[in-house]
Amino acid sequence: METKKIKKNENEKKDLGQDIMYKIEDVPPWYMCLFLGFQHYLTMFGGTISIPFVLYPLLCIQQDDPAQSYIISTIFFVSGIITLLQTTIGCRLPIIQGGTFTFIVPTIALLNLEKWSCDYESSDFQQDPQEYWKKRMREVQGAICVSAVVQVLIGYSGLLSLMMKYITPLTIGPSVAMIGLSLFDTASMNASKHWGVAGGTIVLMILFSQYLKDIRIYVPFMKRSFRLQIFGMFPVLMTILMMWGICGIYTLADGSDEEISVTSKRKVIENSDWLRVPYPFQWGLPTVSVEGVVGMMAGVLASAIESVGDYYACARLSGAPPPPSHAISRGIGTEGLGCILAGLFGSGNGTTSYSENIGAIGITKVGSRRVVQYAAVIMIIFGVISKFGAVFLTIPTPIIGGIFCVMFGIITAVGLSNLQFIDLNSTRNLFILGFSIFFSLVLPKWMEEEGKDSVKTGSDILDQIITVLLSTSMFVAMLLGFFLDNTIPGTDEERGLVKWRDQHKEANDSKDGQSLECYDLPLINNLLNRMPWTRYVPFLPQFRAW
Repeated sequence: METKKIKKNENEKKDLGQDIMYKIEDVPPWYMCLFLGFQHYLTMFGGTISIPFVLYPLLCIQQDDPAQSYIISTIFFVSGIITLLQTTIGCRLPIIQGGTFTFIVPTIALLNLEKWSCDYESSDFQQDPQEYWKKRMREVQGAICVSAVVQVLIGYSGLLSLMMKYITPLTIGPSVAMIGLSLFDTASMNASKHWGVAGGTIVLMILFSQYLKDIRIYVPFMKRSFRLQIFGMFPVLMTILMMWGICGIYTLADGSDEEISVTSKRKVIENSDWLRVPYPFQWGLPTVSVEGVVGMMAGVLASAIESVGDYYACARLSGAPPPPSHAISRGIGTEGLGCILAGLFGSGNGTTSYSENIGAIGITKVGSRRVVQYAAVIMIIFGVISKFGAVFLTIPTPIIGGIFCVMFGIITAVGLSNLQFIDLNSTRNLFILGFSIFFSLVLPKWMEEEGKDSVKTGSDILDQIITVLLSTSMFVAMLLGFFLDNTIPGTDEERGLVKWRDQHKEANDSKDGQSLECYDLPLINNLLNRMPWTRYVPFLPQFRAW
């Protein structure tokens, strides 16, 4: 029986390796790299373009301000740089880095403080509208930069692998689910501008991503007989383009409703530069507040833990062995560096690994690192073309609202998917799960509506810290899940720790015959091999596990 099981596992690994056209260190022809790299760009586009649309009203940016296009360009530009770093000196897996909604929730809590509320009638706004939103952006930048230092330390020190025994499915599940649930107001506000357009967007998203996802379309110029699942790979992009086109036809025929007109923001395109290279401190020197940094920590921790799972999935699909501890440490540390870069450049967001692009690897069967590096260069190029970012600002708000309704629902489900490891027949687990989620909706809602002035400790700084933390639903869920799951008695199997640890089991030795050389650092690895002290450095390939 045991022999059959071993043979079955070996056959699965063998089939997986044979099914991949290009493995992690293979280099496809340049034209295939270009095409597949552009495909990765399109795959990450849908999730990335949604982020600035959440930020604009929080930052108090006017609708016709070309700064909106500059922020979009900055996000893509920084994502390209960080993807190059991650694939070269980070975990070295073919994994795309980009903006994340994990940082949106603490950003909303920070900018909902009274001192950052938008008052378009104030003298500050009337005197200098640009400085009015830039000082809010600088506050977000500072919070992301400083909190990301913690991620750098956790990554490069190897602490994450030690922390994983306390961060359980009942800790990370509710906290990630709250990212989606806490944003329902944002989705509702955008979709309610025109429910007909928003509803059409939702229907198309469901149609493309679920019902038509397996339909393959032949690509004639590829040398191989190659078919792409266009609908399954680009449901967000195709939905936006189709609804955008419908709104464009409406604009030509009538155009009386500004909410669904594609020309309502034409001044943004006219005022935007054709070429503009994003640069550090472009909005000014970031400012740092304790309440902002502490609130952003929840986003940093959740992002890091999610990325570990992405590394294992990416390695499997790209034909690489499971990532060893040094690759994971280097990957998390590099993501922290990426967040610092994003903060310095002023994207208004951090960075994380993109699960959508990992799925694209599974569909195309191309896990080449070089392809993702091509995608990174494409992101940088489009990040310099500001007009390109400005064009997407003409997408009507109800379309964005419809996309949010679907995407935020998926984010919620991704968080809840961590519950597959626990025993859902256990009343202990049901209590922790239900209470963590429900109370994380109740408390931040009360803080937002009535509780802002209720926290009085005698220290203004401490008041703001507590207010931001209690207004961040993700933090509340993570704190409750962490405390309750680690203090209420329960077996490891009941808590899901057995399966959880197996999923995140480190592969420091190549037990299945696969070489770990794909995780070695380029150019300097031979030099490092001759230095005995490198075995004690957690992020170097020579490291031996704790």
